Amino acid sequence: MTRAAERAGGGPAWCPAQVIGHDRPAEGVAILTVRPWRRLPFRPGKAVPVCTERWPGRWRWYSPANASRPDGTIELHVRAVAAVSRALVHEVRPGDPIWLGPPRDVGLGVDPASRADLLLVAGGTGLAPLRSLVEQVVAAPAGRQVTLVVGARAFVDLYDSVSLDKLQRAHDWLTLVPALSHDPLAGAGERGDALTVALDHYRPGQEVYLCGPPPMLAGSRLRLLAAEVPAERIHLPTDPAG
Repeated sequence: MTRAAERAGGGPAWCPAQVIGHDRPAEGVAILTVRPWRRLPFRPGKAVPVCTERWPGRWRWYSPANASRPDGTIELHVRAVAAVSRALVHEVRPGDPIWLGPPRDVGLGVDPASRADLLLVAGGTGLAPLRSLVEQVVAAPAGRQVTLVVGARAFVDLYDSVSLDKLQRAHDWLTLVPALSHDPLAGAGERGDALTVALDHYRPGQEVYLCGPPPMLAGSRLRLLAAEVPAERIHLPTDPAG
């Protein structure tokens, strides 16, 4: 463990983990299943700093895509953007070590005591924390209705469609809506950016959660307020490093 700490370099308090699954469901995207050496105390919607031996001392934040599992494993959705993410997508393989820091709240948690319906709006790998919220509701439905709008350029870019389809088939309270911005074959209710499609599904009383790339989030709060979504019901991710 001392050698592992030296390779991880400076950064937050860390927990060693091992990559036990590495799938490439779409170009430039990987789904990593990792098993920490000790159970990571995270709740759905939180973010976790990740370090790989390919870039010692560099940490990048990711939100697990799952709620707590009996075996303690977590699932990370990674798009190759910068040095650490490119290594996680293109170089890391099952059996490799990585390091996880302490989870941090980024404003996407769901109050387990609430019974409000949810409108979840995802773009790209911003799907990960919102899928974890769906899994949280699976564990304690509390009569909620959940609508998950997943944005992509085209249907082939919906990288986690198999898992989402299984969730929708298993739970009648979950409605899955694709939002396809550049797909000529998209249905009438599926054409457009994620937030535009989501607003067609907004109902008063819903808690609205958004997560995705910066262009998707820019101006989203103003658009939601203009659609008469109360400010206290709008949940956007904050910077975990801040």
